[in-house]
Amino acid sequence: MGLPNVGIISPGDMGSAIGRVLRGHDLKILTCLDGRSELTRLRAQEVGFSEVPSCDELVTEADLLLSVVVPAEAASVAKLVAGSLRRTGTICVYVDCNAISPQTVTENARVITEAGSPFIDAGIIGPPPSDRGNTRFYCSGPDCSALETLGEFGLDIRLVGPLVGQASGLKMVYAASTKGTTALWTELLVASKVLGLNEALTHEFSLSRADISQRLMEGIPSMPRRSRRWVGEMEEIAATFEGLGLTPLMLQGAAAVFRLVGETNLGDQTSRQADPSLDVVLNTLTKHLQK
Repeated sequence: MGLPNVGIISPGDMGSAIGRVLRGHDLKILTCLDGRSELTRLRAQEVGFSEVPSCDELVTEADLLLSVVVPAEAASVAKLVAGSLRRTGTICVYVDCNAISPQTVTENARVITEAGSPFIDAGIIGPPPSDRGNTRFYCSGPDCSALETLGEFGLDIRLVGPLVGQASGLKMVYAASTKGTTALWTELLVASKVLGLNEALTHEFSLSRADISQRLMEGIPSMPRRSRRWVGEMEEIAATFEGLGLTPLMLQGAAAVFRLVGETNLGDQTSRQADPSLDVVLNTLTKHLQK
């Protein structure tokens, strides 16, 4: 087989960055933009995606289809693709790259494999890819060779194990440590501001937690533009933990923090705009609570 045609649903921040890397290695990148925003269309145009008019045509032309959407859309996209696979009678390797629980990805795998196509579980850890090594694509399943092939075209692909759910599980526990921590620190900093203790807490951090407090606080300003998407991700992590007999409450709380941020105009930020300062984030959330 020659160079694989790769389909991506959809060219958001992550999807368009993946497409840019693969296009830089001479792969043809396909997408269907039906129902997508103008910003998504702009990203696809800038990167050089080849647009097809329908999902049916996407699964027909693509050898490998990467689903890169918000967690809440992952199941509906899998069902949409399965319908296209049945209608067209084609086989296209489906790679679920979404931040979803092992339970959700297992159900998505059932939907796709029953439509006659192979399924690969993938968990992305890191920012939208640019330089090799800064973003890792962990994969699992009975046969991940089709995705591993993209390691020859600029992506960092790493095999976790033979079971669907392992890659997504890794993504879940890792994101709990990063985004879950961001939620906790956002909440405690807002609480300190409401209590009039912001300066005192900042001073105490400089004395006892200077090694980590600055790094964690510096990460908060880039969170608002992701906050609405992260609600679903925290809910998927909560479901992951609950399915293991652990409490889902901590991550449900993280989802509530991101939901609060998304209720303000902070959630309207995009990656094309400068991130707000930490003071702006905390002041906006404080005022929102005091309404």
